[in-house]
Amino acid sequence: MSTPSMAAPHDVTTATHDVDLTLARWRKSSYSGGANDCVEIAELGEHAAVRDSKDPGRRPLLFSKAAMRVLVSGIAHGAIQ
Repeated sequence: MSTPSMAAPHDVTTATHDVDLTLARWRKSSYSGGANDCVEIAELGEHAAVRDSKDPGRRPLLFSKAAMRVLVSGIAHGAIQ
C-alpha cells in the first residue's frame, strides 16, 4: 500500500467573501452519529468547503479539490490521523 503523495497543491484558506455559500449543500458523514460533533463538507466548483458542525456560522476552510483528495486519501490509508 503506497502513501499518498503530499506534493499536491495545499491551498487551504478561510473562505473569502466572494465565495457564495448560500447555495452550498452541506453534508456530513453517516459515521458521525447524531452528536453534532463532526465536520461538514460542501462542494463548490473547483473547491471544497469544510466547516465545524457545532459552529456553522463560522467561516469554513476552503480547499482545492486536489488538496481535498490528498487529505481524504491520506486519512483513508492511515497516513494522516
